[in-house]
Amino acid sequence: MSTSPTQRTRPLRADAERNRQRLIAAAQELFASRGIDVTLDDVARHAGVGVGTVYRRFANREELIEAVLMGAVRRLAEHAEKALTNPDPWEGFEEFFVASARDFAENRGLRELVLERNRGTADAFVDARNGFQPATTALITRAQEAGELRDDLSPVDFPLIQLMLGAVTHHTRDVAPELWRRYVTLVLDGLRTRRDAPSAFGAPAITEEQFDRALT
Repeated sequence: MSTSPTQRTRPLRADAERNRQRLIAAAQELFASRGIDVTLDDVARHAGVGVGTVYRRFANREELIEAVLMGAVRRLAEHAEKALTNPDPWEGFEEFFVASARDFAENRGLRELVLERNRGTADAFVDARNGFQPATTALITRAQEAGELRDDLSPVDFPLIQLMLGAVTHHTRDVAPELWRRYVTLVLDGLRTRRDAPSAFGAPAITEEQFDRALT
């Protein structure tokens, strides 16, 4: 019995889709751990496919970055919008601050794409990045008007603080991956206008040995 052209091509389409998913999974891991400077060759090796397979699925690295990280950028906007529904102004601000710090800590590529403006210059990324800035400003303003957040904090301080926390994550990721939580606590205590006592740290301090390893 003869085989129709459609029947012959179905396995190839299925294989192509499996390869695409393997590439996306590999890129997610590499972007999260090493940032967005990894090459398409790196992604192909990590996925266990030839580099030609990458170029058949994605025209360039920017296209792969968009496929992998656009959802993560949009989730930041979702965090901000969700935090605005919290009736308590401080809790809403804190909720978004911690959620974004967690996402940046777990995904170096996302941190570079959102916080380093020369990295994500495609229109889609610029639009997505700018999309959650009004909600971020609203969270800050609301908490300030409630007298819970110091009134000299500017919205532009927010990404700079996250960059500062990102430096901790960058150096300690392999030594103490949750250490960023300790410094989130420290920053939030400094930003709040009033508290009865210092908050409990979200993670223990690292040892001197861990500190040496982190900076080596």
